[in-house]
Amino acid sequence: MKLRIQIPFFMLGLVIFTYGISVAIQVQHLGIHPWDVLNIALFEKLGLTIGTWAVLVGLFLVLVSFFLDRSYINIGTFLNALAVGPLVDLFLYLEFFPPSSSVFTDILVLILGVVLMGIGGGMYSGARIGAGPRDGFMLSVSDKLGMSISRVRIMVESVVLLLGWLLGGPVFIFTFIFTFIQSPIYQYAYLMTTKWGSKLSEPLKPKKDVRSA
Repeated sequence: MKLRIQIPFFMLGLVIFTYGISVAIQVQHLGIHPWDVLNIALFEKLGLTIGTWAVLVGLFLVLVSFFLDRSYINIGTFLNALAVGPLVDLFLYLEFFPPSSSVFTDILVLILGVVLMGIGGGMYSGARIGAGPRDGFMLSVSDKLGMSISRVRIMVESVVLLLGWLLGGPVFIFTFIFTFIQSPIYQYAYLMTTKWGSKLSEPLKPKKDVRSA
């Protein structure tokens, strides 16, 4: 896949992913992402800030991925770490979100956020200029174990969720939606982005000149 194709896929995926996070934050009382459960638990137990723990956990996962399969660590890994926070803040500032006025609409908004996060995450990872710290870790584990991305993601995030819960993090019933709905969506978006990127990178075949036939 050529860089001129990779960058648009990566940036679009990052925007969709961060907008999905912002949408989900609007109805956070229904549940949060397993990684956020862990970050909040560490914050409440050990101090610092939630954002700091997100960075520290991310750096730890990058280190593990470096030894498992460093091919998933690239400039995009660091762009992800630097861009996600500001983009989420921007969307929250703009307040451009679907209306939610009841439990039913709140659930629909949450599902929308989960779906967008799955699509966006799969797109920027599939662009192959470096997955995010958590995605890169799960992709490297998938390669090493020979298991599907979806299954590895469910396994890893279930362990993270359990650890966060044991440490006292906030766990609600809809937290499980993030793992069991987002994972297959992420895998589909990742595979489709890789497929489309490869097709768009193929050189155009010259048209046959019928006059010379």
